[in-house]
Amino acid sequence: MGLFLYLLFMIAVGALIGGMTNSLAIKMLFRPYRPIYIAGRRIPFTPGLIPKRREELAEQLGRMVVEHLLTADGLRRKLNDEAFVRDMTNYVQEEIERWLQSDRTVADWLERFGVKHPEQIAEMWIETKYKTMMSQYSEQPLYRMIPSELLQKIDHAIPSIADRLLFRLRTYVESEQGERQIEQMINEFLQSRGMFGNMIQMFLGNVSLADKIRPEIVKFLQSDGAKQLLVQLFTNEWEKVKAIHVQDVEQMIGHEKIVLWIKRLTATIVQEPLQQPLGPLVASHVRASLPIFVRFLLQFTSERIEKWMKRLHLQDIVREEVASFSVERLEEMILTISRREFKMITYLGALLGGVIGLIQGCITFFIQQ
Repeated sequence: MGLFLYLLFMIAVGALIGGMTNSLAIKMLFRPYRPIYIAGRRIPFTPGLIPKRREELAEQLGRMVVEHLLTADGLRRKLNDEAFVRDMTNYVQEEIERWLQSDRTVADWLERFGVKHPEQIAEMWIETKYKTMMSQYSEQPLYRMIPSELLQKIDHAIPSIADRLLFRLRTYVESEQGERQIEQMINEFLQSRGMFGNMIQMFLGNVSLADKIRPEIVKFLQSDGAKQLLVQLFTNEWEKVKAIHVQDVEQMIGHEKIVLWIKRLTATIVQEPLQQPLGPLVASHVRASLPIFVRFLLQFTSERIEKWMKRLHLQDIVREEVASFSVERLEEMILTISRREFKMITYLGALLGGVIGLIQGCITFFIQQ
């Protein structure tokens, strides 16, 4: 019975010493937080290991994160992973749908991004652009300002315009209204000629001069000569218009009128879309292009991730963050991660101490025998 109590006592003492020793060693990783001095001399093992090596720990953590944990290759593999691409596409689609269903107008979004009074900005831009163009092209003839395709279309359209005009004139002359108008004009002409007009009317008798002239007018309007004459007239006038300088056009119309007309036209075009919700205006285009855009953005990021990481200086960021932590916070972080393991180390120390106490007790007992 005495041997059993003796061995039990030795085991308890060994376990207590082993457990307390390991527990103290773990505490000394963090405590004390600051060096302790007695008579001007620093006590050994103060401060604790973590406080003493905090800068070195921060440096090593920063290097470990960049070189082994958050690497460019790892991020690149993640960005190119099809499951991640699908997940990001779904996430962006959900966010975009929420944005598309918003009642915010185009003007609201522009104002949110710092663009206030877009109508005034558009007017100022138009006026500035107009002045710039006039300073550059005021001496240019008008035909140089018109696209060559449009000039060719107008040139080719002149014969058609002449045909159309002659047809409308011929239709009018052959109508009852045209007949009355021609007769009225002839009567007014004869009356204005006094005696000479009366003599012509007496010479014609009951025959209407309009009935004789109208068929000739129709015949003339149907002739190739009339068409050639009209085409030549239009062509000559069109050549004169093309030769007019831009500044002459501005002087004829007026600078203020031109700018005001452009501003009104712009306001008509811009005002209505600005007051509409942006979502319905772009919904179809956004939905159609979103998957392609997300994949392109991820691919773009993947190709440049290494350069961006170097520019971000992640190692310095981690080092500065860790170095800025208080020792208490570092202790709390490490204990949060490794508290269970530290307890097991303490228990292991107690177990080893107990075993050593048992062995010592046995050896002492046999020596004393």
